[in-house]
Formats: sequence, structure tokens, C-alpha cells
Amino acid sequence: MTKKPPSRRLSVGALVLYKSGPARVVLISDKIDIQLANGKNRRVRDKDVVHLHDGPIHSLADLDSLRDAPLNGEVEEAWELLGEECIPLEELSELIFGEATPATLWSSWIQVTEDIYFHGTPGQIQGYSADRVARVNAERSAKAVAQQQKEAFLQRLRDKQLEEEDYQQLSDVEMVALGRSEVSRILRDLGRDQRPESGHHLLLETGYWEPLFNPYPIRMGVETTTAEGEIPELADEQRVDLTHLTCWAIDDSGNQDPDDAISLEGEQLWVHVADVAALVQADSALDLAARARGANLYLPEGTLSMLPAAITEQLGLGLQQRSPALSFRFTLSAEGEVGEIEVMTSWIRVTRTTYDAVEHEIESETFAPLYQKALLFQQKRSRQGAIRLILPEVKIRVKPDPHEISITPLPRLRSRDLVTEFMLMAGEAAARFAQQHEIPFPYSTQPPPEGDENGNPYPQPETPAEMYRFRRRFRRSQLKSQPEPHSGLGMALYSQVTSPLRRYLDLVAHQQLRRWIEQQPLLDGEILTERVGAAEAVIGSVRRAERFSNQHWTLLWLQRNPGWSGEAILVDRMKQRGTFLIPTLGMECKARLKQPAELNQSLTLKLSEVDLPELTGYFQVESRSLG
Repeated sequence: MTKKPPSRRLSVGALVLYKSGPARVVLISDKIDIQLANGKNRRVRDKDVVHLHDGPIHSLADLDSLRDAPLNGEVEEAWELLGEECIPLEELSELIFGEATPATLWSSWIQVTEDIYFHGTPGQIQGYSADRVARVNAERSAKAVAQQQKEAFLQRLRDKQLEEEDYQQLSDVEMVALGRSEVSRILRDLGRDQRPESGHHLLLETGYWEPLFNPYPIRMGVETTTAEGEIPELADEQRVDLTHLTCWAIDDSGNQDPDDAISLEGEQLWVHVADVAALVQADSALDLAARARGANLYLPEGTLSMLPAAITEQLGLGLQQRSPALSFRFTLSAEGEVGEIEVMTSWIRVTRTTYDAVEHEIESETFAPLYQKALLFQQKRSRQGAIRLILPEVKIRVKPDPHEISITPLPRLRSRDLVTEFMLMAGEAAARFAQQHEIPFPYSTQPPPEGDENGNPYPQPETPAEMYRFRRRFRRSQLKSQPEPHSGLGMALYSQVTSPLRRYLDLVAHQQLRRWIEQQPLLDGEILTERVGAAEAVIGSVRRAERFSNQHWTLLWLQRNPGWSGEAILVDRMKQRGTFLIPTLGMECKARLKQPAELNQSLTLKLSEVDLPELTGYFQVESRSLG
């Protein structure tokens, strides 16, 4: 049987329920003025409140007197006595406490709102079934235990005193630190930002990650394994025999993937490139694997190749007695114009050497003619607006055990310019050949940099500060399926074709040229556009992974050398903050200027601190370099 309480008129001092919370009636007029638990008053309508007790009560604080009392026995007893009957709140209070005072009524209502034993409204309250009560109690008990365990775990995190079983819980932090998730409940509960860098900090603090761990390839979403696959046999096909030529493959010492070589035969210039397309056909399993990677990933700790190592062993120029190549033959006019272009598959014999070795012989009978051709082409590019930025470069290497880090500045060598110019000549020759024969082709382009406030182009940068500012005005180079100028190189037409072992779109260019040579159907423009777009997205991630990885190992080297100080060149300033280039480390940093300094001035910086997850080094200007 359901009982309903009789209708009552409210009086001053009465206890009422307002939006599930207690309130005290302080004034009755056309409306009712009530006082809330927070001490604020509010004017409401009669129907907005539910009468609980006439009172009078003088303070809502009195209601808390029984809030924390041990009521479980009485509550359970009242629930058992109630059974399936419906009663008003006043009767429930009498069952639990033996009386109905403002405090016991409010405590009884709290039992209803906790939704364990009872449910309903102040006028009609009913007990839950025994099965439901047992289930809810078990769930809430388990939840309370879990909350206690969670708080204990978080406290151990704050104290940096983790137990062995705690480490597995850090997986959600690791997912954020690796860029695979945007939310970590642990970072949230600790009040830390939901950023990869925040996760990185915590994982280092707890020892979950070692400082040696480089997260950037995974964070950038690039492939982190070297490609594998079955390698087909090299076909027995007709090739032009060029083994009579002297072919030089000039690379850094220790290079493992030589894929280009140069020759000079009278007035004819040759650039020979590893004939990768002879083994890697378009849309084959090897091609798809290379497409997914976009390019080799060059990290200080090692190289992850886009093609299986066995292909390099078979096709790398100079790694076998004779090498299959795709050879570009062309001439260079007195004005540096590329002409009389031919492309052919060939056999060549290659002599491998290094930049350092060629630098010592750059004026010899062997290399001087090659270097003169390179200078001729370089001068033409300069006349066409090529930008030459000479900024610090270094080579960073990490030995696997004991993870020794070496940072070696790369000197400006004429031998590097020699090879660079020949590769650019081959890129122009290939692009012009494709255009002449209407071959859909991947072109490398770059819009001109933004001009000054009046739209006028900036002059050629000469000082480090000018080069630094000019680099920031560069627009990103783009890969396109239609030819456009490359302003940074000063070339009206250009395609990258000299590194098919290392760059996927170079391989695509070779596949197209080979199809044309063999008179096979070409990839059409639409398919080529799709491949260019897909490859460009992947290559961008690869380059970011390389750049961030280099910064990571450089900062780790600094962290291991906390007393480091060295020369830095001021290339920009804003008020009391200066931007510096550190030639020996190949890095950019900022530091506060203690006194006025001129751009391009050399100052001595001293390391203050390294924040590895934020890829930031903090430096102080120590003194002004003499001279």
C-alpha cells in the first residue's frame, strides 16, 4: 500500500528540498525566499521546493551532524523491514533512526540519493531487490578499491617510486608520447598536458624510457623496419656497353648505397644511375613496399632502407665488377645549357672514391675538366636566380654499443659541388627528355620566395644572418606531375632521377624512362599524379623524422656534456633575445643578450640546461669572442 504525506503549508525555518539539495525557508510572501547550503539566498515558487520538515532550523550546517555516522546496520535493517512497500521520507527516517528530525530526514534522503537500498521521491520511497542491492554493493566496493589503488599508483608516480607492476599501466602515456593517441588518463589525472612531449617527460622521469630511445620515427608514422622481399633475377637484356668509360662514384666515406657515377668523354657528359627499375617493376610487391616508405630513412643510429639490402648489393654502382645502369648522356654549351640528351640502359665499370680524396685532386688532369663543367652549370643557375645558402652542416652518428654519439662538421668542399652540379644536370636532362617525348613524369618544383614589403625580390644573401632570414622565406619545394621552374635551384625544369635506391619518385621516373626505352605502355598522367601525391605525403614525414631525430641525438650529446661552451653566430635578434647558429653542432638556438651585439657576430655560448622531450637546449651568452 502506498502512503502519501498530507499537504502542508510552508513556514519560516522549514527544511525543504530544492534541486536535490537542502534549503531553509527564510521568508514567505508572493514567493518563497530560501537559503541554500552555500549561504546564498534565492527567491523561488512554491512548486520549486519539496517540504521535508517544519523545523524550525537555524542553520543548514546542523544537517551534517549525522552525515558521517555509521548507519549501515540501521539502513540495512530498515531496507529489510520495508520490503516492497512504498512509504514517505518521514517514515523511512523513523525506520532508520527511530525519529524524524531535520537532520535524520536529510540523512535519510541522502540514503535514497545514493541509490543503493532505496529509490523514489520524498513522498514515495521504495526498496530495491536483494539481488540488485548485492550487485550494486559489490560494484561500488570494487570501484572503491580500484580508486584507492589508482590514488596509490598516482602518488607513487609523483614520488617517482614505482613498483614493478606499475610500469604496465604507463602504456597509455606511451601511446600519447608516440603520437598514437591524443588522450592519456594518467596524464589527465596528474594534471599534465595531453601532448607527446608531456608523455615523453613522464616516461623519462619514471625510467620507462631511456634517454637513448628515439621516439620520432614512430611519432611521425613512418616505417621503422628495413624492407624485405624476394629479389628477381636481372633480365638478360640488350644494354649499351660503356665499360670503356672511366666512371667515378664519389660519396662520403663509409657510404653503403652508391647509386650514381659521373664520366666525361670529350665534350659529352655522362651521369650513370643504378638501374633499379630493372628489378623493381611498377606495382610489384617491391614497388609497393618502397612506395609505402617513400625514401630511405637516414637516422644517426642507422639507415632504414625503402628497398631490400640485396638490391643494393646487386645494383649499387661499383659493388660488382660491372654494374647495370641507366645512363644519361648530354652536352653542355658555353652558356651552361644542357642539350643533345640521350637515355640508355648500359653496363659500366665504376671506380669508387670519396669527397675528401677528390678534393685533394680537384685540380688534377682527372678531375679538373669535370669540375670546370660543374662550375659552368653552376654559373648558369646563378644567373637564373639560384640561391646559394652556406649554413652549418654536420654529420651525426650513433654507435650501437655503448651508444657513442659523434657530431662531425661537414666542411664546404669543391668535390661536393662537383657531384651536386652533375646530379642537377642529370635532373634537367631527364626532365627535358621526358618533356620532349611526352612522357608523364614526376617534376621537382619550387615557387620563388616572397619578396619584401614592396614585392621586390631580395638580393642574393651573403652573410650568415642574411642566409638565415632568406631560408625562412623559402617556399616549400613541391613534387608535381607537370613541369614548373625550381626557383631555389635556378632551373626552369628539374626532376630528381639520381637516387632510385633511396627515393621512391626517382624510381618512378626510372620506371617511366625504361618503359619508353622498351616501347612499353607508360603510366598515364592521372596514375602518376596519384603516386606523386602519395609519395610526397610520406616523404614529408620521413624528413621530419630525420630532422627531429638529429635534434634528439644532438641534445642528448649536449646532455652528456653539461659543461659545453662554444662559438655561435648571431643571425637574428628581437629585443633582448638572440637567435644563434652553432657551427660545430649544426643547430639553432636562442639566448638572452646581456649586451648589444651585431648580427653575424661570434659570441661564446655556454650550455645551461637540456629539455630532451621538448627538443630544446638553453644557453647563456658567456662572453664575446676575441677577434
